[in-house]
Amino acid sequence: MNAKQIDQQTLLKDEKDPLTHTPVHLLSLDGVGKHYGNIIALRDVTMAVDNGRVTCVLGDNGAGKSTLIKIIAGLHQHDEGVLHVMGDERKFNSPRDALDAGIATVYQDLAVVPLMPIWRNFFLGSELTTGFGPFKSMDVQKMKDITLKELAAMGIDLRDVEQPIGQLSGGERQCVAIARAVYFGAKVLILDEPTAALGVKQSGVVLRYILQARDRGLGVIFITHNPHHAFPVGDRFLLLKRGKSIGYYDKKDITLDELTAQMAGGAELAELAHELEQLGGHTQALREVQAEVAGVSEVTDVTDVAGAADDSKESSPRHA
Repeated sequence: MNAKQIDQQTLLKDEKDPLTHTPVHLLSLDGVGKHYGNIIALRDVTMAVDNGRVTCVLGDNGAGKSTLIKIIAGLHQHDEGVLHVMGDERKFNSPRDALDAGIATVYQDLAVVPLMPIWRNFFLGSELTTGFGPFKSMDVQKMKDITLKELAAMGIDLRDVEQPIGQLSGGERQCVAIARAVYFGAKVLILDEPTAALGVKQSGVVLRYILQARDRGLGVIFITHNPHHAFPVGDRFLLLKRGKSIGYYDKKDITLDELTAQMAGGAELAELAHELEQLGGHTQALREVQAEVAGVSEVTDVTDVAGAADDSKESSPRHA
């Protein structure tokens, strides 16, 4: 592989913005690790998150992505290494600490109440009130107006925020969660596999909203196992395997083919193709595996990228 990894010493050196004299990185991890008894869940992970950039964390199941999220989001504390937020070393005691530091996480289950209206879910746990003492009540109209405004700013056109959020598509619910995090002051937005359970069109919608969040100045951490979704929107790529970093790249230094091959393991896929051939596997199935090994994907458009990943999943069972 010809891809050039990011030099970690250069990445994490104490740089200052020449105009504001503030730390360059919103958030950075240096050699971070996590143990659960004798089990090493994460070790020696280094990465940085900047304003207006998308850092993609890729890896298969069990790679350590969830553990990394939990450390940054304040659910668990790291055992090794250092975590900095705006240049200050931090070790969060709870998710509330992370939220107060401007780190918001949108999980796969979204933490929404399907039967509640969109505006209630938008302000869930942070409702606006009017009046005082025994006369205090929720400021319903203001919350509705803010919800409409914030969703419109993200490009979501809704006529009625009274409808239950469960009536929205999966992609639209993801976007409501993203808009909510932006409104409540998130500087770093962590997205936990937002496209994993979505179809082709809705995956493309979510990827566009990730770019909109980036363009509004947020530092985005996009967790995914799909390089075809990550590459069109990502600026940096951290690859995890069995809890350890196997590569950290700037977009200019790696291609989609190289990213796919390194994440999947070119040698492992080559061995699989050989085994299928020995077992008399179907020609089309062999071609698909060999294509992964050679990295011949030519997908460029965001929607096409999402489509290619889903089409591959849909076509594989027919040849099995």
